Amino acid sequence: MIDGSAPPRQAFQEGQYQQFGDLTMNAMQRLMIGACGLLAAGAVTDGLLGSKWVTQSAEAIVGRPRTPVSAAGVARRTTRRIVRRSTIYVATLPVGCGTVYIDGVYLYSCGGTYYQPYNNQYVVVYVD
Repeated sequence: MIDGSAPPRQAFQEGQYQQFGDLTMNAMQRLMIGACGLLAAGAVTDGLLGSKWVTQSAEAIVGRPRTPVSAAGVARRTTRRIVRRSTIYVATLPVGCGTVYIDGVYLYSCGGTYYQPYNNQYVVVYVD
């Protein structure tokens, strides 16, 4: 200790408690178990009595990322496309149509208009 180094550690013998401040490890364990028990009892009592001390209502800030009520999140989970047939029939498709798969149905997309095969012709469908 004269040269500024820390004093050597003493080995504890069996049966001795390691000190942590004023509390022994055994007393500290009891204190921690008691504190956890009080918190658990408070949470259970709070739920049974219906007060809002521990549990509050879940509120998400709309517009924040990854919140269940953000506009993008709701739209992503609830939007379903509906394919409705019209009464407009054509014998052949216009030039340059591509095939698309929407809501379990293969359609032909031709310049913003969708067609569905029906018998030997095509019916114009609306995708909502």
